[in-house]
Amino acid sequence: MKLLIKDVTIVTMLDNDQPFRGDILIEDDKIKEISSQVQEQADKVIQGNGKVAMPGLINAHQHTPMSLLKGFSDDLKLMDWLDKKMLPAENNMTPEDIYWGCKLSMAEMIKSGTTAFADMYVHMNEIAQAIDEVGMRASLTRGLVFFEDDKGRRLREAMELIEQWHGAAEGRITTMFGPHAPYTCPPEPLKEVIRLAEEKNLPIHIHLAETKEEIVKIRDKYNQTPTEYLYNLGLFEKSHVLLAHAVHLTRKDISYLVGMRGGVAHNPVSNLKLGCGIAPIVEMLNRGIHVGLGTDGAGSATTLDMFEEIKTATWLQKLDYGDPTQIPAKKAIQLATINSAALLNIDKEVGTLEIGKKADLILIDINKPHLMPHHNIESLIAYSVNGGDVDTTIVNGKVLMENRQLLTINEEELLQEAAVRAKRIVEGI
Repeated sequence: MKLLIKDVTIVTMLDNDQPFRGDILIEDDKIKEISSQVQEQADKVIQGNGKVAMPGLINAHQHTPMSLLKGFSDDLKLMDWLDKKMLPAENNMTPEDIYWGCKLSMAEMIKSGTTAFADMYVHMNEIAQAIDEVGMRASLTRGLVFFEDDKGRRLREAMELIEQWHGAAEGRITTMFGPHAPYTCPPEPLKEVIRLAEEKNLPIHIHLAETKEEIVKIRDKYNQTPTEYLYNLGLFEKSHVLLAHAVHLTRKDISYLVGMRGGVAHNPVSNLKLGCGIAPIVEMLNRGIHVGLGTDGAGSATTLDMFEEIKTATWLQKLDYGDPTQIPAKKAIQLATINSAALLNIDKEVGTLEIGKKADLILIDINKPHLMPHHNIESLIAYSVNGGDVDTTIVNGKVLMENRQLLTINEEELLQEAAVRAKRIVEGI
């Protein structure tokens, strides 16, 4: 199957490239040619006039089933949000709810230009099945908490996910180990997870220092910061690690992360909405630490539109430093593309538009009043585009949305299922 995108403005997201007009030829699941004019014939042609082609956005931290809890618990303090609303509602969710919640998230992500994501939740088999059907790319992890002795059940489920789904769905699904957070993972079980990750040569996805409360808990229990706690347990020695949030880091904490494989998934919208704080991503980037972007679950962020994360990430740092030159437009977009790809450990396959890479890309309709004129395309993408401007989404060479119509999800059925299930889940809470 050959797909040709003709006469489109191409934004590769490579450091030294500027936007240019040209054609993109996709053969099967890969980009075969990018040039001013492709001569080869194709099975399908998409006219790109008035559109921008760029790498698909990559959401580096998600809890997809929480889309069913969007708008259910807003404007609450974090512990009230979690204890009084989120946890009771999540306890009411069935495996089928999780399947449909994941699909609802994927529909929103596809329609707003996201092509890949990192997900941490439970009942991951249902999530993997939904991804397999819909066609997105994802890194999956079964969240692990060790509050009580569950006779190894959670860890067994994590291993089953890895054995069944790593490399599945035409290679679109990869897996990680997912110890939830320092405050939910005591030293001995966490050391066992680190050992298994090294043995299996798989990454680790973990929350870190999202709130001030976590800092106090770990300090009271271990007389360390959460980052010191992980460092002293050897988390950063051998494994590729995806750290979600990393809001409350000291300069010494940041020094522990220098040289690590992986990096930090910054979730600015969720962090702001929950009043958590502003992650020091400029200092991290200056120290050579990879920083990507994520939304967190829709239960906290209330949106999965990664263009909102791009805007918020750069605006926060400009405000925090009192310096409009911090995180310029191109860097902000790279956070959501190649940098996030690096966090998912898939940057050799996706994250930029290059010959030989997987064909994960989006087309943005820029023939709109709020995207006119076209002085600087990268500035428009970073500061003016929103998810509703995405016209076409392609993953692994397969068109998942064209002319804003989802092609692998029955949207009407999905909306009906989501409405019924969401209502039942929150009843009585």
